[in-house]
Amino acid sequence: MVDVFSGRPLLTRDGHAVDPEEVLQNKIVGLYFSAGWCSPCRDFTPILCDFYSELLEGARPPAPFEVVFISSDRSPEEMAEYMHDMHGDWLALPFHDPYKHDLKKKYNITAIPKLVIVKQTGEVITDKGRKQIRERGLSCFQNWLEGADVFQNFSN
Repeated sequence: MVDVFSGRPLLTRDGHAVDPEEVLQNKIVGLYFSAGWCSPCRDFTPILCDFYSELLEGARPPAPFEVVFISSDRSPEEMAEYMHDMHGDWLALPFHDPYKHDLKKKYNITAIPKLVIVKQTGEVITDKGRKQIRERGLSCFQNWLEGADVFQNFSN
């Protein structure tokens, strides 16, 4: 995953830039293609928030998982409002970063919301993250771990 965002700062929910190589190291990443104007996105985002919170706050040690929001909002202000109002404490690609178009193409995003679960290399574990979370809740994370070869690095 570090490879996918190498050299591109990501933003925290409160707008601070972070180095993807530090924050995504040894983690499974959910690429969340979404927008505040999209009704199905607004329906799923609270479910993703709960899933994220339970994995990171409800587990000791926290699960090796991170979400990166790729916005389809119409303006940086809309993106910031959507993140502030509805998102969990996850990361985002900056609104003006043209790389979001490359990511949409690479992961064949034709509609939103879409949650693509990827390994650190960017290789897809599943492009049905939203469906799996809705149907199976936290239990789907174990399958993602097994598909990611992350858990062997997650020993500390």
